[in-house]
Amino acid sequence: MKKLINTIAKKERNSIPPIWIMRQAGRYLPEYREVRSGVSNFLEMCYTPKLASEVTLQPIRRFGFDAAIIFSDILVIPDALGVKVEFVKNEGPKLGEFELKNLKTSNIKAHLNPVFEALSLTKSKLDDSTALIGFSGAPWTLACYMIEKGGSKNFEKTRQAALQDPQYFSQLIDVLVQSIVEYLSLQIQAGADVVKLFDSWASVLPPFELQKWVIEPTKKIVSELKKIHPNTPIICFPRGIGMSYLEFTKQVGCDAVALDQTVDRDWARENLQQNCNTVVQGNLDNLLLAFGSKKEIEKEVNDILEKFSDKPFIFNLGHGIIPQTPIENVELVLKILRKN
Repeated sequence: MKKLINTIAKKERNSIPPIWIMRQAGRYLPEYREVRSGVSNFLEMCYTPKLASEVTLQPIRRFGFDAAIIFSDILVIPDALGVKVEFVKNEGPKLGEFELKNLKTSNIKAHLNPVFEALSLTKSKLDDSTALIGFSGAPWTLACYMIEKGGSKNFEKTRQAALQDPQYFSQLIDVLVQSIVEYLSLQIQAGADVVKLFDSWASVLPPFELQKWVIEPTKKIVSELKKIHPNTPIICFPRGIGMSYLEFTKQVGCDAVALDQTVDRDWARENLQQNCNTVVQGNLDNLLLAFGSKKEIEKEVNDILEKFSDKPFIFNLGHGIIPQTPIENVELVLKILRKN
């Protein structure tokens, strides 16, 4: 059985899978940039199974990570629902207008079939020691992009919509919950060994809204997926919610929780690993990996290992790797991990 699966299942107490990097993992690799230069837009890569599989496998070939995460993007769900999605160079994602009643909820399987094909193709090329991870954006974060029509600092329009018209917003969240359950279930059928939920903008919510728009919808997704796929581990990443990680972990029932780099490790060890008996994933600072000295990187990696490795644990960054990251810094981290 794969090391990552064993770790999440709490069967290998001291197993520490070497680093696997979050979405768009290959952006710092020359082989990724070569593939990217040959396509006209980002979504074309996501929807071309051979290309998506190739860039998923590139970091595995180069570094031998213990897990591969399928190359895609969280915004493929709004795209499948009929919302226009495009990625503008130097600006990021731009989304079009939508009406709730016109969202194409029956379109997930057909529209996102290229993602499932990429998963199956990738699975066929991985050996049994390497886990394959599928993923989705979480409802709150997807709603943020849909209502703001792109990125935002504080997602004020989204919060305004949730406060002023909670019935409408609840209906949108429900659509997204069901779409995500279907999407992740089909990813598992296509070969994903583990699935992960990214709630990248959970941090903008105060506790009473966090409960309503992050914790409760995520709990529904985990519950529904567990009914269909009881043996597939689920990792949740509610980025930036601080000590609310504890309440999130208690209520949601995921198999592992990913920590961003702002989470205090002593607190997480005591409250999440020990009191909640939860597998944690994290949490090396992605900017430190890119711009820090080798001495600083080594110190932080060793601190993470010291704090977390006496219980089942997955080493990872606290957020996605950035294109400026030197390859030799990744190699340094792996050297430290493999020495322990």
